[in-house]
Amino acid sequence: MAGERASGGSQTSLREANRARIIGAVQHRGSITQIELAGVTGLSTATVSNIVKELVAAGVLQTSPTSRSGRRAQEVSLARNLGLVVGVDVGEREMRVAIADVALKVVAEQRLPLPPGHRADSGLDRAALLVEELVESVGAPIGEVLAVGVGLPAPVDPRTGVVTAPHILPGWAGADVAAVLGDRLHVPVVVDNSANLGALAETRLGAARGMTNVAWVTLAHGVGMGLVVEGRVVHGRRGAAGEIGHVIDVEDGPECRCGLHGCLEGSIGSAALAARLAPTHGHLALRDIVGRALAGDAACTRVVGDAGRRLGRSLAPVLTVLDPDVVVVDGDLAGAGEVMLTPLREELNARTVPIDPGPVPVEVSALAGQARVRGALVVALDEHQVGIPIGALT
Repeated sequence: MAGERASGGSQTSLREANRARIIGAVQHRGSITQIELAGVTGLSTATVSNIVKELVAAGVLQTSPTSRSGRRAQEVSLARNLGLVVGVDVGEREMRVAIADVALKVVAEQRLPLPPGHRADSGLDRAALLVEELVESVGAPIGEVLAVGVGLPAPVDPRTGVVTAPHILPGWAGADVAAVLGDRLHVPVVVDNSANLGALAETRLGAARGMTNVAWVTLAHGVGMGLVVEGRVVHGRRGAAGEIGHVIDVEDGPECRCGLHGCLEGSIGSAALAARLAPTHGHLALRDIVGRALAGDAACTRVVGDAGRRLGRSLAPVLTVLDPDVVVVDGDLAGAGEVMLTPLREELNARTVPIDPGPVPVEVSALAGQARVRGALVVALDEHQVGIPIGALT
């Protein structure tokens, strides 16, 4: 095939390039069959089979039997003895840390509550301690950690890893998270907006697996969105792409934490929904509101449905501009299922141009609230380029 024709250089360099191509495809997909590898890399099935055997023998890849469309196949993934990656998801109210092998199988995970208005200095101290404890708990030295991915609930400059919207996460404004945590743990650290990481995880591992254009929306304490276009996360000029929670929902509405007035987050974030129900229901957490809506409480159902409609109104222009393959909804409010999804779909259908394939599908996340920390693991693995052991292959 064209991908195997040498255009100069030795056969050895061509084979090394093909090995790197296969490893890169496996790393990008997490796991993939040999037939799928041939399609992705442009190599023949015989070449893929031979190189996979070499890489398995070298301890770089591993294979396991699986099935596709009722047919037996060999699934290929990175060998789990190559090291560990760490994901850190810093949320509004809690921090979640996960450790996984290079096949992205989570081997340890821990949550830690965070105080309101938490700051970078104390947060990074806690993150470092938690990472060290978790690595020790799986019987590994910190030297086995290849890289750490960190997600923050605010726009992050993709070049520097620094928060670019200080009003949204004031305690972390200006903090060089990668440098501080990297110096503490002595490993490479990569930082991104947690919604971007959620979109990345859903595309690689979840409900949007195999798709190239994805809008991922999280609905909980705040409202965020990550966008994947042509398989790549969209960051924008300074990391603020996808901040749907801060589009205007109500003209001249109440001031938002970002400094604007009338933001969508101020209409459908957990605090806003709880405030609307407080006169009749007292204080309710978002999960309580969702549970009561599912149980048929009329007021809770009305509030959750209205949140779906408001989200649809703000999301419709995104679908018009990008025409994604799917919209994936995550977070506590997504647990309301069709109570929220039906009004959301209706609003989207009413506000977007009808096309032959039908409306853009709207799905609930397949990662059960773990998309952001799983995305941190994915970006950590992407940060570390798995190499072929020199001398292991001939």
